[in-house]
Amino acid sequence: MSTRAKQSTVNRIIDANINRAKEGLRVCEEITRFILNSHSLSLELKTLRHEIDAIANDLAAKKELLQERLVQEDVGRNIRANELNRRSLQDIFFANIQRVKESVRVLEEFSKLVDINSALEFKKVRYRIYAVEKKAAGRILEIK
Repeated sequence: MSTRAKQSTVNRIIDANINRAKEGLRVCEEITRFILNSHSLSLELKTLRHEIDAIANDLAAKKELLQERLVQEDVGRNIRANELNRRSLQDIFFANIQRVKESVRVLEEFSKLVDINSALEFKKVRYRIYAVEKKAAGRILEIK
């Protein structure tokens, strides 16, 4: 694989996981904002979402990432697994916070190939996500 092809693949993985992490954070943010009515949790999740954007902007230009987005050719596009199995708000929150943690871990790992400082920043974000999850979990589990 050429250096250009490797960078293209890495950019594609980074782009997909930035989107996945931000989408998952947004779902969790909506739950904490509109269901828990928690300003502090909503703000923490929103701040994390914006931090992921900022780190990503330092890592690669949006134009570079968008060039590698191959939606029609993505072999994972139609894989559904358990994503249609949601029975409660708790299911939605925990599925999405898990998606965020996994995506940020992928960003951390693949950023090591591009910029070690970005990888370290993603690691910090990941641990902050663990902390927000713990704060929100008790309140989420009380939802009837």
